[in-house]
Amino acid sequence: MTGLVATQPTNALQSRRAVGWWLIVIALMIAAMVAIGGLTRLTGSGLSITEWDPVMGAIPPLSQAEWLDAFHKYQRIPQYIREHRGMSLSQFQFIYWWEWTHRLLGRLIGFVFLLPFLFFAWTGAITRRDLPRMVVLFALGGLQGFVGWWMVESGLETRVSVSQYRLAIHLGVALILFGAILWTALEYLRPPPASLRSATSPQGGGKKEAAPFNSPPPTRGGRTAEASAKAVRVGGFALAFPFLVYLQMLLGALVAGLHAGLIYNTWPSMDGRFLPEHPFFSAPWWINFFENPGLAQFDHRIGAYIVALAAIFLWWSAMRAKVTGLARTSAYAILIVTFVQIALGIATLLNQAPIPLSALHQLTALALLSAALWHAFECRRCYAASA
Repeated sequence: MTGLVATQPTNALQSRRAVGWWLIVIALMIAAMVAIGGLTRLTGSGLSITEWDPVMGAIPPLSQAEWLDAFHKYQRIPQYIREHRGMSLSQFQFIYWWEWTHRLLGRLIGFVFLLPFLFFAWTGAITRRDLPRMVVLFALGGLQGFVGWWMVESGLETRVSVSQYRLAIHLGVALILFGAILWTALEYLRPPPASLRSATSPQGGGKKEAAPFNSPPPTRGGRTAEASAKAVRVGGFALAFPFLVYLQMLLGALVAGLHAGLIYNTWPSMDGRFLPEHPFFSAPWWINFFENPGLAQFDHRIGAYIVALAAIFLWWSAMRAKVTGLARTSAYAILIVTFVQIALGIATLLNQAPIPLSALHQLTALALLSAALWHAFECRRCYAASA
């Protein structure tokens, strides 16, 4: 009987870890989805499929007649008429496969989420309390597919590219889904101290209570309150930093949607100016922040400086508060990835946004968001332990 009691908590922890790693796989697939989506935009492929069929759309054209039918539909939209007139069938197939792969990966993510979810829910690996959250995550994935088509639809009637607003919303929903799944995965891979106590000592047993992860080290001479206050400040700022990175990525989406990376390809000035030329030529004045390519690029530059200063301050605050363990490691990760990302951003700008650099720039932004969420998750333990 004693052996049975001992193995049940171990099996419970193993089941939780299995759920956590499954969610990590989903997060990686979403990251790949974002990367392929960026390449789809960079290659001008996003409007190549002019219809949305969630079921039969998974099957690409299989005959010459089907390829010609898809090509004729593309030839009726403004992008072909104004920019790609005279494109060959083989050139159309190249952009078609990019968009088809992007959509197929979205469908695949749905299956990879749904089937293991049903299994984990049936076996009890996912707690009853978390079932509504998982359903919401699945629904958010479905919403992302709809938002993607809503974005594509904006470029089929009068525009030669998709709306920068809808592009930013499409990316924004993907990032929310990515962040929510990554956070949930961390909760399953690194259970809070209370869960750890219940798993390691189900009957009380007089076992010593586990200390909170990454909690500030005890101090002498009445300095415990000061250390706790520092941990609270670090925890609060760490929770805010991912939102700052998120907003900067949305600004990047506006730059991409307006093709603003192809102008003002100098740094640190903008062709010798601090501001772009004629930054407020449209009325009302505030619309220029979203529709003036030069001002959109300026906003993204300023956003990068703010993120860099915030990353330095976050790292400095964490070191000053003497956070330990993974909270300390993740603070260093944020600092390093931030400066790599800035270097990539400058190189991308100076070289007029070549596809390889642009794609790497976007992937590194996602890595920074991941590091920010990881650090926030670890520091939340400091905050909870010290508040």
